[in-house]
Amino acid sequence: MNRFFDIPSDLQHDWIGLVGLHLREALLPVLGGLLLALPIAQLCVRLRWLYPPVLWVTTVLYAVPSLAFFVVLIDYTGQTELTVMIPLTVYTLVVLVPAIVDGVRSVPQETLAAATAMGFGPVRRYLQVQLPIATPAIVAGLRVATVSSISLVSVGMLIGNQGALGNLLHDAQIYNRPELAWNSVLTTAALAVLVDALLVGVRVLLTPWMPSGSGATRTRKEATAR
Repeated sequence: MNRFFDIPSDLQHDWIGLVGLHLREALLPVLGGLLLALPIAQLCVRLRWLYPPVLWVTTVLYAVPSLAFFVVLIDYTGQTELTVMIPLTVYTLVVLVPAIVDGVRSVPQETLAAATAMGFGPVRRYLQVQLPIATPAIVAGLRVATVSSISLVSVGMLIGNQGALGNLLHDAQIYNRPELAWNSVLTTAALAVLVDALLVGVRVLLTPWMPSGSGATRTRKEATAR
């Protein structure tokens, strides 16, 4: 067990430090992707013709291998966390934009009409009516994007030990220590499960009127299918 948590000194972090680094490199891109996706999705809702090309662009960007992104970025951002986080931010858009668009479009027209009659302008209606109702779909998209981001951080090991827990996979080969690979895989999986459970809890708190199971699961499957 001691060897399981005995992290080689070349990684410059202990196990707790690698966990913190992994969460930072995974969650900041999701937050950045959400901040980008909200205005993009609102534009797609207001301008329906814009949604197909936006969806096409995000899908094409998602198809670009992370290593190709690194090669392009490394001349500008160097072998840093930023080089890892920029592609991860871009990848979240393929999930978050459709999730937000579908959630906002699901708001009944009667509800929007009532909000307009009460004097709500477009911005206030979006923030206080559409987004709260769309919360289950948005959180479902966040769950998919977050789990994906946590798993993809490990690819950063290809650019100079920027893969957090993924760096253990590289060191497992160098030092012939398979327990380091198990540490990386099991810890990454545990983080994904814990963060996903946290997001479920957030969704329950924000939408107490929703059932705790079927609705969220269905929305998540729809977001993943897109």
